[in-house]
Amino acid sequence: MTTQTMPPNPQGVDPSRRSIGKVVFASLIGTATEWYDFFLFGSAAALVFGEVFFGEIGGTNGTLYAFMTYALGFAARPLGGIVFGHFGDRVGRKKMLVASLLLMGVGTFAIGLLPTYASIGIAAPLMLVFCRLLQGFAVGGEWGGAVLMAAEHGSDERRGFWTSFPQAGVALGNLLATGVLWVLAAVQSEADFLAWGWRIPFLLSAVLVVVGLWVRLSIEESPVFQEAHGKIASTGRGMPILEVVKEYPREVFIAMGMRMSENISYYIFTVISITYVTSYLEVDQSIILKALLIGAAVQFFVVPAIGALSDVVGRRPLYLAGAIGVGVWTFVFFNLLDTREPNLILFAVVVGLILHSLMYAPQAAFFSELFGTSVRYTGASVGYQLASIFAGALAPIIALKLLGDLDDGNTTAVGIYVAIASVITVVAVWFAKETRASSLRHDRVLADD
Repeated sequence: MTTQTMPPNPQGVDPSRRSIGKVVFASLIGTATEWYDFFLFGSAAALVFGEVFFGEIGGTNGTLYAFMTYALGFAARPLGGIVFGHFGDRVGRKKMLVASLLLMGVGTFAIGLLPTYASIGIAAPLMLVFCRLLQGFAVGGEWGGAVLMAAEHGSDERRGFWTSFPQAGVALGNLLATGVLWVLAAVQSEADFLAWGWRIPFLLSAVLVVVGLWVRLSIEESPVFQEAHGKIASTGRGMPILEVVKEYPREVFIAMGMRMSENISYYIFTVISITYVTSYLEVDQSIILKALLIGAAVQFFVVPAIGALSDVVGRRPLYLAGAIGVGVWTFVFFNLLDTREPNLILFAVVVGLILHSLMYAPQAAFFSELFGTSVRYTGASVGYQLASIFAGALAPIIALKLLGDLDDGNTTAVGIYVAIASVITVVAVWFAKETRASSLRHDRVLADD
């Protein structure tokens, strides 16, 4: 009787390593889909929601109310991070990624079907608020899961590179959202776009959701989580959020501080720029949309390159350079927009997004490396999403208030606002330890048992 042996593993490569490409692609596509939905709302808030859903208010006040609705999505994100993080740390990363994508798809598609203020009055913005909260809740669970799947499948030495692809998925989502809006603005009259054209991008999200689900359902669970799952289950751990508060409070505050400059500057460059160029400078919206389209395309390729660089020089130097860079560039950014020259507007956006990428590219690996396996989904998500309330959620509202009157926008005040956020981020990075090439197989919570 002969003994059957398993076929040799080619070149001694771990099968989980061979699957990293598939996992990264799944994270990229799913993240791009969810952030297409999320960014679409921000762009639409700047362009049409003020009039469509807050019709009787109109003008900059209508836009301000639209941005407040936009901000509510950020308020729901920490709750999404806690809920999805809890189950992601207890039953697995993959199931939560599928659930978050489905929820986001439902919320976005529904926005495309909503009646307007002119049709049903105050019920229209209330329905918009509900859909926005659903979007925010879903995104709150998306980022942590997508990043951890890439981080926990990849090697320690190349984690910065692999985890930068979900980050690039955010740029891809912005690229898709801005691209669809730009095409519609180019082929439709302003009246048609305002009447019905804005609905098309929201309804198209259903196609992206189907593709994202198909890819995500085909991947395997994280090997790092599978290794720790037995011990997590056998020790009967409590709620991950409580264990994060007990064991990793310093890491949560560091993550929040690191997010301030990154998150605020991004929404100044990509959302407020639309309002400023179209409403304050009265430049055709196709010019800023084209600039954002090209900027997102550049960022999509720059992010993985910077992620790979962080595996060589470390996370901290790049993050510091990005924080200081956006703090200075914001002043230049608005001066370039003020020229109303399309090429200079494009230059302002592209440079701003490259500087932002110095923080955003290594961020996924950095945050993943801060927390132990049994609470990593919750810890990374909470640190990331809590900061969003104080940063991205309020950034458009604060910036719009700082800009003030349409006849004389106070861009210097907005620059100071971003500079203050940059100082906070620099301090947070200063207190953070360098984590490049560190192992993810660590856990203070389980070590206490």
